[in-house]
Amino acid sequence: MSLLSLSWLGLGPVVASPWLLLPLVGAYWLLARVLAWTYTFYDKCRRLQCFPEPPKRNWFWGHLGLIGPTEEGLKNMTQISATYSPGFRIWLGPIIPFVVLCHPDIIRSITNASAAIVPKDELFIRFLKPWLGEGILLTAADKWSHRRRMLTPAFHFNILKPYVKIFNESVNIMLDKWQRLASEGSSRLDMFEHISLMTLDSLQKCIFSFDSHCQERSSEYIATILELSGLVEKRTQHLLQHMDFLYYLTHDGRRFRRACRLVHDFTDAVIQERRRTLPTQDIDDFLKDKAKSKTLDFIDVLLLSKDEDGKPLSDEDIRAEADTFMFAGHDTTASGLSWVLYNLARHPEYQERCRQEVQELLKDREPKEIEWTPASFIHPVFIQQTLPHAFPMPLRFPSPFCALETWKEPCPGMCFPGTPSLVGTVPGQDIPSSHGQGQS
Repeated sequence: MSLLSLSWLGLGPVVASPWLLLPLVGAYWLLARVLAWTYTFYDKCRRLQCFPEPPKRNWFWGHLGLIGPTEEGLKNMTQISATYSPGFRIWLGPIIPFVVLCHPDIIRSITNASAAIVPKDELFIRFLKPWLGEGILLTAADKWSHRRRMLTPAFHFNILKPYVKIFNESVNIMLDKWQRLASEGSSRLDMFEHISLMTLDSLQKCIFSFDSHCQERSSEYIATILELSGLVEKRTQHLLQHMDFLYYLTHDGRRFRRACRLVHDFTDAVIQERRRTLPTQDIDDFLKDKAKSKTLDFIDVLLLSKDEDGKPLSDEDIRAEADTFMFAGHDTTASGLSWVLYNLARHPEYQERCRQEVQELLKDREPKEIEWTPASFIHPVFIQQTLPHAFPMPLRFPSPFCALETWKEPCPGMCFPGTPSLVGTVPGQDIPSSHGQGQS
């Protein structure tokens, strides 16, 4: 039997057996992983030295709790951004760094970058994947490009045009509700909550052709979408819950799983119903018949989509895209509209200029009958009726926003390391789209 010399460990020759080798191999592997992680973390910290860092709560929690989805968190972000412009680093716990970029010129270089070279945030992707699956929001590189090509027909002007009528109807429901609240003596309201319901109402009609009347009464599906958004945001603020095996043992983890099942069941039921009614006739004839009966919704387009090889999307792929657009579509739109109205309320001079522009647009026209115009994406009635009554109020933002001053010069020598980042924009600055090159 062969002998193994371990004199370098202070041991004499011993019998070489699997029972001895396996622990040694395991120890070597563990040591190699620890050393590799330590070097990667050191290198990351070294590359992040070019970014200033606000004071931490303490060494363990880092900046957790200082920048949250609350009014206080928004104030803290505003103050930190003004002090450490045009970019800074924060820490979620002791080992998770984030870079917050504030200057539009720096953000532009990222948004214009090719999808093949821009990494996505693996930490939050892991939080969202049980809900959103392999949708376009969470995929990257070649898979993202392939999926984007398949989804492009869903955003053709001819498909989007009929949606304007749906947007108008949803906005009018919200405005009628505001008018009723005002007549009852209400002087304050959570604008983000109302606008979120309006965007969810619009999306549910455009994606599923389903009217839940969620702006007028409670809807289990819509309430679950909002619950999932809140649970994901809450999880980011609790360091120990970043570990899956711990999170799913908690009450919030069990709620998250139940909510995912409910949302998936709803989407799956719609997909199966549509599959049973898929056309046997020519696609062009089907589209003509569809146009006569109702709007071609997002599920219809996904069911008809095929890639270059003629392969359609699977039911799981369709569910992932539908759930992705319900989440990402309502959240970003509601945040953007709330932010616009908040700033217009704070700056009456710009509010008046917007009102004059809308009145010029509506000259000799009936506002309720305005249809698709390529340059108009905000409902004119929405602007015309809300601007006179807009007022500053506490707004709840579920995503990190940077309420910043406008910086005249970018920071020289600013680098962008390969780390997760929260990208904040500067109000009033236009960030060009990637024109099909950057990631959505």
